Amino acid sequence: MNANLKTNYSRLLLIALLLCLAVITGCNTLAKKSNSGVVVARRAEIRSSTAVVAAKLLEVNRGDEVEILESVDVVDPTDNSRKERWLRVKAQDEESTEGWIESRNVMPHDVHESARKLAAEDKGIPSQATGQLRASSNLRLTPDRSGNDNIIMRFDSGASFDITGWKRVPKPKASESIETDVAPKAGSAPQPVSKSGKGNDEEKEPEEPNELWYKVRLPPTISPAPAGWIYGKQVELMVPSDIIFYRTGREFVAWQRLDGDSSNSADSSAKGKDAAKEARPGSWVILEKSSSDQAHTLDEPDFDRIYVLGYDKRDQEHYTAYRSPDLKGYLPCRVEGAGDSKTFSIRVQDEGGQMKEVQYGIYKDARGCVKVNAPGVAAKDRKRK
Repeated sequence: MNANLKTNYSRLLLIALLLCLAVITGCNTLAKKSNSGVVVARRAEIRSSTAVVAAKLLEVNRGDEVEILESVDVVDPTDNSRKERWLRVKAQDEESTEGWIESRNVMPHDVHESARKLAAEDKGIPSQATGQLRASSNLRLTPDRSGNDNIIMRFDSGASFDITGWKRVPKPKASESIETDVAPKAGSAPQPVSKSGKGNDEEKEPEEPNELWYKVRLPPTISPAPAGWIYGKQVELMVPSDIIFYRTGREFVAWQRLDGDSSNSADSSAKGKDAAKEARPGSWVILEKSSSDQAHTLDEPDFDRIYVLGYDKRDQEHYTAYRSPDLKGYLPCRVEGAGDSKTFSIRVQDEGGQMKEVQYGIYKDARGCVKVNAPGVAAKDRKRK
């Protein structure tokens, strides 16, 4: 009898231990030994515990690496229906400080590596435009907001970045995702002033089956992840103040300088919220796109006209150097060369649907005016005054 009791007691004890282990595993995950991350917040605290009153052990900064030892979901003390994930980490300071930090402040190593591979895809491609966030939004590894697995980090409203390309994708079936990329409700964020001259009573936009995403390049001062995708509705294109007033019925979708260092023509890393300001006026190649009342399609061109704007230093005014006929153009645009003799190249779809790269020559005539040699047009008038 005593043997049976002991056997039953042992079984009950084993079951109890297994149940405890299952409960613990459900809310507490041990990280792999090789698991590490990089701090994405400008500044964050490593604390002695996940409690609100926990002691601050160490302040870490954006770009600092930490070893992730453990993760746990903690109920938000201000809202019992919400949980916040915390990480137990080891810092790389002299004391190898161990403590707790909110997971939103740390980017796992595998996500960081995926973002670096994404940036490598656009190596050598110059910035095509500059953008700025209208409201807080997610930076993602893919142009898809139907879930949260591809989120790299969250950006605050006003963050600026270089745009290397864009893509239209089918709108997700769900109207809202868990971590939404849709702008907040009216009144919860400042509304940007429209640069198109339209007021708040503008005509209702057509129902869109697809949505626009921007592929962006980010400096280390803003994000440890060098690249990612941002939902287009959250982005305002920051057309340089030097050229914004020369729009005539078409939107500027990309631009690069033709004088000076064209590689920095849309560099937002040092301009911050003044990303649209230019230190001095100059000559530009601008890619334009017509407005339409029709819904956008997945395969539509990136732009439909090229506009080259010259600048007369003597008279201190701009002039139209070239306007192309309508075309089906695709990014990227590359400006190459030095001094007064440069080229820019784009991709164009011909009438047969074939894609080809086309190069335009840029030079200055005897009076110093910018001239364009379009493909198929003889280089004439170089000596004409």
